[in-house]
Amino acid sequence: MDCWKLGDLFASQEALEEKVQALKSEAEKFEAQYRGKLSTCPQGILPKYEEILEGIGLIGTYTFLLFAQDSSRGDIYANYEIKCNEIQSHLLFFELEFCSLSEELQEKYKQEYPKYAYYLSHLIATKAHQLTLEQEQVLLEVSPVGVGAFSRFFDEHFSQMKFKFSKEEKKIGEEEVLAYLYSFNRKERKKAQKVFSKKLHQSDHFLTFILNMVRKDLAINTKLRKYQKPESFRHIDNQTTQKSVDSLIKVVEKNYPLVERYYEAKKQILGLKKLKDYDRYAPISKEASIKISYPQALELVKESFANFSPTFMEITQKALKEGWVDSHPKDRKRGGAFSHGCVPSAHPYVLLNFTGGRRDVFTIAHEFGHMIHQELSKSQGYLNMDTPLTTAETASVFAEMLLFDTLKSQVPKNELLSLYAGKIEDIFSTLFRQIVMTNFERAIHSTPDELKSEDFNKIWREENQKMFGKSIELTSNYNQWWSYIPHFIHSPFYCYAYSYGQLLVLALFGLYKHSKEQGNESEFVAKYLEFLSSGGSASPKDLIAKFGFDIEDEEFWEIGMKQVKILLDEFLAILSKEGK
Repeated sequence: MDCWKLGDLFASQEALEEKVQALKSEAEKFEAQYRGKLSTCPQGILPKYEEILEGIGLIGTYTFLLFAQDSSRGDIYANYEIKCNEIQSHLLFFELEFCSLSEELQEKYKQEYPKYAYYLSHLIATKAHQLTLEQEQVLLEVSPVGVGAFSRFFDEHFSQMKFKFSKEEKKIGEEEVLAYLYSFNRKERKKAQKVFSKKLHQSDHFLTFILNMVRKDLAINTKLRKYQKPESFRHIDNQTTQKSVDSLIKVVEKNYPLVERYYEAKKQILGLKKLKDYDRYAPISKEASIKISYPQALELVKESFANFSPTFMEITQKALKEGWVDSHPKDRKRGGAFSHGCVPSAHPYVLLNFTGGRRDVFTIAHEFGHMIHQELSKSQGYLNMDTPLTTAETASVFAEMLLFDTLKSQVPKNELLSLYAGKIEDIFSTLFRQIVMTNFERAIHSTPDELKSEDFNKIWREENQKMFGKSIELTSNYNQWWSYIPHFIHSPFYCYAYSYGQLLVLALFGLYKHSKEQGNESEFVAKYLEFLSSGGSASPKDLIAKFGFDIEDEEFWEIGMKQVKILLDEFLAILSKEGK
């Protein structure tokens, strides 16, 4: 079992508080020295601005990780959020004042500070949606008791939620009960769905209330900042266009029949008259449900990384040795998985909740992919290291494909069909299901009216049924499964980025496989490492163009979708060969 070494960030509470006081003093000096004087293009202003922001980011990361590790420490997280906001209030003038400068002066900044040219260009693009300094300061001041407070409450609630699955077993958490949906035993899958749904129903009132608060908060922001649509802010953050996102969604929806085709085949394999929602992730053989130890899982991931690039392997080894990873479920620990990029002066931190399934091995690969991307991109500095969501998922999904490629050549023939099934289901979850979620959000954010649980349930069911067609019967228990999705609460309209990343990766992976066949894979690997190391220093469109792709073109998304069809055809060919 791996655990974080958070002492790498702050050795003690005293050290944390000292950092807060020092940053507060620096931010006050920064405001006194530069506010109202940006027209002179002061020397050293951007590096100093970045340095203070990185300090704020370090404090935010540390207190967030404490809370993720133990939800009972929400008071520390909340207290330091207020302190960080107070520091940041002294910096708010910079972006607003810079955007109000003449084009000539803005260009001068880019020439004086070429490292920050793209960051400054992106700032200028947000000008139309900025408020006055006084308004921005008020919003920052009240943010700890705004929608962010509901997000914290949501996390605390689910991290403390416990389920009684059997008389013999102690109560288990969210991750462990959902792991039973991957059981070979249908009764266990059905029970897991029932037990989890019952808890969701018991929390129905406030989970509905929280999502309504998120909707109202987004509606207010959309109006205040004059966004065209509720989702527009996310496209700006993601440095992409409405056209690109609409093209992606159109291509995915057009290919929903692939999902129906797969699950019709799975129904045949499992020998069921009806495939229900709790059967979606059922293993198609007992071998596929065999538990894998954490050390075994790590070795598989490390092997697939080493086969691709020594750099991938070096970062992974370092992470495991130096306490970058927290690996197993614990009481009050946050569910799910993530990799937090932290700040350039530190290193990423990965949260896992390993329960021993094959899917967990892919989760390790996914989050380690993020970790490698974040570690490489920190060379760009704090203002340029973060990638928009549209490219942030690239490294994670690519890492999953590397693992799949390794496993394909290792598993016995009788397990190959199961391996393909698991990978296809993961792709469906990352690709098609995320568009279902995006369409769910589009629907619920399209009305100003407060919605009831039944309204959310109806929309959720309708959007999911479009994807599954006639292949899966959605039970009434499934109606409320919108209510545990954290992205709806923490990051509205986040989900399409997964689909974006998945299709982008499938296109890139096809390019990688072709380069291997041509004997020039080293050229691709070098270009790919350069892509990851660029972080957010250039637009996704420009970064992806280096591989010869145009993300605005609908045909680009079809390249990735073609790889999905190839995988499905290979799966059906194996199925036919085995005579199942």
